[in-house]
Amino acid sequence: MDITILAMQAADWPAVERIYLEGIADGNATFETASPGWEKWNLVHHTHSRLVAQENGQVVAWAALTPVSSRQVYRGVAEASIYVAESARGKGIGRRLLIELIRKSELNEIWTLQAGIFPENAASIALHKSCEFREVGVRERIGQLGDRWRNTVLLERRSPIVGV
Repeated sequence: MDITILAMQAADWPAVERIYLEGIADGNATFETASPGWEKWNLVHHTHSRLVAQENGQVVAWAALTPVSSRQVYRGVAEASIYVAESARGKGIGRRLLIELIRKSELNEIWTLQAGIFPENAASIALHKSCEFREVGVRERIGQLGDRWRNTVLLERRSPIVGV
């Protein structure tokens, strides 16, 4: 298995979107119900810390950071998103990608990463915990997906080198 982690480029969007749509269809990855399209996605994510994982030259996973607030006091806090194509799960690609996302976040002065994960997504929760995220708590009935209220597990990782 030849895995390469690279900075995401606009040209990667079709593959990134395909993987994102898989997560949407799964029902346990996001509250989103449709792709936002490149323009909107590009506007809301940090321009740094956008990554893709390629397996044998094909994008099979991606990760990116979204600022949690526009307020200056929260400039070092970001929400981490990571999506792995169904065909690439269970190979350790997500872990490699998340480790690199953490490294990039710290290079860009991010001191706290957070993730809100559906409790049913046990693999994602385990992945984040394996990369030093801690469970803060469960946000009960935080949002609706269709007509169903959903909980999320809130996890966070404080950098041991930024903001100490």
